[in-house]
Amino acid sequence: MKILLVHNYYRLNGGEDEVFEREKRLLAGAGHDVIEYLRDNEEINDYSLVRTISMAARTTWAWDSHRELSELIRREQPDIAHFHNTFPLISPSAYYACSSAGVPVIQTLHNPRLVCPAGTLFRDGRPCEDCSSALVPWPAVQHACYQGSRVRSGVVASMLVAHRVAGTWKSLVDRYIVSTKFYRRKFAAAGIPSEKIILKPHFVESDPGARTERGEYALFVGRLSPEKGLPTLLKAWEHLSHIPLRIRGDGPLGDDMRNAANAAGSPITVVPRLAREELFALIRGSRFLVWPSEGFYETFGLVAIEAFACGVPVISSRSGAMEEVVRDGRTGIHFNPSDPVDLANKVKWAWSHREELEQMGKMARLEYETKYTSEKNLGMLLQIYEHARSEPANAQLEPALPLAYSERNGTN
Repeated sequence: MKILLVHNYYRLNGGEDEVFEREKRLLAGAGHDVIEYLRDNEEINDYSLVRTISMAARTTWAWDSHRELSELIRREQPDIAHFHNTFPLISPSAYYACSSAGVPVIQTLHNPRLVCPAGTLFRDGRPCEDCSSALVPWPAVQHACYQGSRVRSGVVASMLVAHRVAGTWKSLVDRYIVSTKFYRRKFAAAGIPSEKIILKPHFVESDPGARTERGEYALFVGRLSPEKGLPTLLKAWEHLSHIPLRIRGDGPLGDDMRNAANAAGSPITVVPRLAREELFALIRGSRFLVWPSEGFYETFGLVAIEAFACGVPVISSRSGAMEEVVRDGRTGIHFNPSDPVDLANKVKWAWSHREELEQMGKMARLEYETKYTSEKNLGMLLQIYEHARSEPANAQLEPALPLAYSERNGTN
């Protein structure tokens, strides 16, 4: 099969970029002809003043991406187009390029940006769904949810409104891929046709092997930011001075983590950036992984299934996708979200109940073998492609957006 993969890279590499790379290697390794159309947010650093000013319009309709993709499709004639991230340099205009050529479109929903301009369902330290069912996501603009800016939040909100009105999300995408049942329900409730939303989890690219030792520390791996639950984690560890905690990640709370680690008598260690195999060694050396993300922020959690692959159980928030990925009492333990006292109590229990924790680690490894291997994921992905090819949505649609967003008003 000839597969067109489309992705807009972020400035800071994250889970979406990693999933894109894994699926690309998975498909190419299985002998499929993979074509790529890529943009990178680093491009914005080199934009002229005119191009920078045009970003608001480009977020809704990127005329250059539409043109380049149309040319690529005419030249390569792909069987399917699979999109990961289109924000902001590719834009939903890319779907129209595919539709005009009769190429079925798959869109993986890595985050809730279609229902939340910030892409987090999180505001002011709590879960937020104020924009989920609104035609105009005005609360996001009022609260400057995207990058702390009302102007930038307004740009994203305008893009969402334009494509909702145009019917882009309902008509131009043949299948959506989500990684949990929780988010399938969220997107369906927000108006995405439920029959188009297919559940497919992410996967661990290669088997890292299960740990053979008990583990000598608790571990956090992830972006160092408030929505990842770092404030809750630090408050919990005020009551856990006897339990070593290693933290691996980068982000805006990096200095806070290092300050906590440098405090007298602190059991916390901040681990520098690691190569892939070193990261798996770090996970295998842990007794359990702590996944304290707040509210509905997480759409899946690659690090959780990587811990499962290593036979390491996970202590996670009892919320959203986390509650679904980690099975309480089987592959890990749940604690009440944003509750450092409950987290501390669960960590104390896990640290002192070695046999029960070892059994959870075995169940976690079995969960990986059952659900999260590359072989199983390849079969699911190809089945989604075949269904989209045999039952397309609406081919040959013309853009229904205002002329202000068309190529004729673009600037190269």
